[in-house]
Amino acid sequence: MKNTIIAILIIIALSFSLSIYFSPQMPELMASHWNAAGEVDGYMPKNWGLFFMPILSLFLLALLLIVPRLDPLKKNIETFNKYFYGFLIAIFFFLFYLHVLTLIWNLGYRFELIRYLTPAFAMLFYYCGILIEHAKKNWSIGIRTPWTLSSDKVWDKTHKIGAKLFKISGLLSLLGLILPQYAILFIIVPILLFTLYLYIYSYLEHRKLNK
Repeated sequence: MKNTIIAILIIIALSFSLSIYFSPQMPELMASHWNAAGEVDGYMPKNWGLFFMPILSLFLLALLLIVPRLDPLKKNIETFNKYFYGFLIAIFFFLFYLHVLTLIWNLGYRFELIRYLTPAFAMLFYYCGILIEHAKKNWSIGIRTPWTLSSDKVWDKTHKIGAKLFKISGLLSLLGLILPQYAILFIIVPILLFTLYLYIYSYLEHRKLNK
């Protein structure tokens, strides 16, 4: 755990350092949001644009470290800590990468943002699958529906198939590299459909178990 926190703090420190270094070259209004077509449709004042992501990362780190400790089933979380800490690294690397792309754009370079984000989303979704595959029942991490939380069997069955679906989502999102005009669809549609499917699946499994 200690090494994981150190690695994440280094990533966040790099975010702050890059923001400070490039601050003189940034416009007073920084592009901060892009629509599905990859066009800028939102701006932030310079200081917010530079430091929003690093500050958000600090708050998120605190939240992700505190919440599992408050979980009534925290002993179950300890059984897959290795994968949870790996997931934390993946999340903060993703945020750092997004921050770097935002800085590069505001330096005046133009590129297809969604296409560049595609590998990062693929990595994040695929590692979600790895985490879900090893997650034991708890209230903080995993596919938490009323039916998975009320039955160990439903939890295990839902997470077994959920692990495969999240990995598939990661692989499908890579199609955005081949067909960049549909990249946002390859990222969003599979994960939404699979999430809905898992919600319904957990309900049906719980119902079957009760019968």
